[in-house]
Amino acid sequence: MSYEQRAVADASAGGAAAAGTRLVEPLKRVDGGVVREVFVPPLAAEPQRGSLGDIPYDNAAEAPAEVVLSRKQPDGSWADVTAAEFAAEVTAVAKGLIAEGLQWGDRIAIMARTTYEWTLLDFAAWAAGLITVPIYPTSSALQARWIIHDSGTVACAVEDTAQARMISTQRAHLPGLLHLWEFDTGAVDRLKRAGAHLADEEVAARRAMTGPPSVATVIYTSGTTGRPKGCVITHANFFAEVDNAIELLYPVFKNLSSEPAATLLFLPLSHVFGRMVAIGCLRARVRLGHAPSIQTEDLLRDLGGFRPTFLLAIPYVLEKVFNTGRATAEKIGRAASFDRAARIARRYGEAVEAQEHGTGSGPGLGLRLARGLYDPLVYRRIRTALGGRVRYVITGGSPLGHRLSAFYAGAGIDVYEGYGLTETTGASTVTPPLKPRLGTVGWPLPGTSVRIADDGEVLLRGGHVFGGYWNGERGVVEPATDAAAWLPTGDLGALDAEGYLTITGRKKDIIITSGGKNVAPAPLEDWLRAHPLVGQCMVLGDDRPYVTALITLEPDGLRHWRQMRRKEHLRTAELVRDEDLLAELQRAVDEANQLVSRAESIRRFAVLPGDFTEERGHLTPSLKLKRAAVVRDFAEEIEELYRK
Repeated sequence: MSYEQRAVADASAGGAAAAGTRLVEPLKRVDGGVVREVFVPPLAAEPQRGSLGDIPYDNAAEAPAEVVLSRKQPDGSWADVTAAEFAAEVTAVAKGLIAEGLQWGDRIAIMARTTYEWTLLDFAAWAAGLITVPIYPTSSALQARWIIHDSGTVACAVEDTAQARMISTQRAHLPGLLHLWEFDTGAVDRLKRAGAHLADEEVAARRAMTGPPSVATVIYTSGTTGRPKGCVITHANFFAEVDNAIELLYPVFKNLSSEPAATLLFLPLSHVFGRMVAIGCLRARVRLGHAPSIQTEDLLRDLGGFRPTFLLAIPYVLEKVFNTGRATAEKIGRAASFDRAARIARRYGEAVEAQEHGTGSGPGLGLRLARGLYDPLVYRRIRTALGGRVRYVITGGSPLGHRLSAFYAGAGIDVYEGYGLTETTGASTVTPPLKPRLGTVGWPLPGTSVRIADDGEVLLRGGHVFGGYWNGERGVVEPATDAAAWLPTGDLGALDAEGYLTITGRKKDIIITSGGKNVAPAPLEDWLRAHPLVGQCMVLGDDRPYVTALITLEPDGLRHWRQMRRKEHLRTAELVRDEDLLAELQRAVDEANQLVSRAESIRRFAVLPGDFTEERGHLTPSLKLKRAAVVRDFAEEIEELYRK
């Protein structure tokens, strides 16, 4: 095996978007002409002292008047919170936690939507030397009970009365849970009053006891195949993650124009993806807002009022914005114009990518003129839907795909696609600024190594990789990596000649047909889910003669399709057998089949009248498919697909 090293590049040219960006190209290990391992050196120094709980105080000392958060008011307006104000509020709440008897190292659970109070309590808990335990706000009583019991949580903060009642029904099974607080009934103010008699030095003493190796949080996995496991994430893990991300994604986190960097967070803070960005924003002093509702009208209103410069989003959100734009154009008879604009944007994005890689001369005059023509007609409307000022989007959770990545690049929004796990404190790879490779999940985050095992599994190593899982009975960490400290992800992938990673599927999801053909369902499922009519898709075929799929319908896309084809009178149960609908879905399946060989292609599919949902037990809180539950509940529909 040989080792190839490329020079470290300082991309200091290229205009405002590039200014200050430090781009470190990966060091590669090559075996038989195939890249098997890549490593990107860290851009940020490893902290030798302190914790996440120090971030508000460092900000207050360095820039007390700088706005670090904006808090939504009852009338829908946004009130700015300075660094000094946030640090003072963190201190007040931390004193309340200490006054309530919580000891250094105690666990405190937070069960709420994405709100200012969530982030406030998170940092107050760290300032008091506590360990936070997120619980999805949509969790069932038994799920919440398991997490509280397994983590040994002594206090729990919930958002509303319904959640408080749900946790209360489980108190008999949770003798260690001593406190239950509710944000909506004034829990934050009560904690402030409870600790008002304590000196600020009490909090400073707790902070002094906490260092980088201390546990910051225990985040439970989504549990696609069994009971969730608690991932033990340290303060050092978070510093390795966010500090390197801030330095790499310089255009995102730094003020490069008259518009200060700002983001509106609407993904769950109970997920490591949203949590990592919230911490990164406070660390970089990027104005952070919270949007608790992801209902389309609520979110669009919040985006318009807050006007972020970048967003954190899962691919579904970007697919939804694109599909909604296309549906709007179709309603006014301009679908063909929208489709032409989409093709031009994709060509433009691909031309820019080629130029940045030195394989092309960039967009020609004709392409630049065409893009300029469609900018006010199409692309500006897309940007307006995201608040009007968004220039960057960080996405992860599932592949976005080459088509949409190129479209958004051409529409004036750079998409940084990433890949990671709860066990890696968020992203392990990310699209590098100025050198995107559309359709991939980028290079390793600085300080990270990626290796492809002999069976194609992605292995990870770096300072952001956790030490192991929480052992509920003993309250200790169970190591999750081998002696070489490589974390097996369970994902399959490949590295190209330049070190870009592509994820091809999950090891446990690989389908082996009765003919012995191995099929990765993810590429087919991801392609179909991007279709405006498709809500969810699950590809089947294990020990079967051919590959099939279960498809659910996306409500907004279906509503538009019915209106345009004058089929509002048909019930959903009738629509799943409608010839026109089935023909359109067949065209989508045919397009997806072009990605794979005939032996891997979908031969038949069934349209289900209802969607896969978390409430019905078919999705995890992070919207991953529980495949065993789907197979169990739709056994009859699956059998029908294999009847002659």
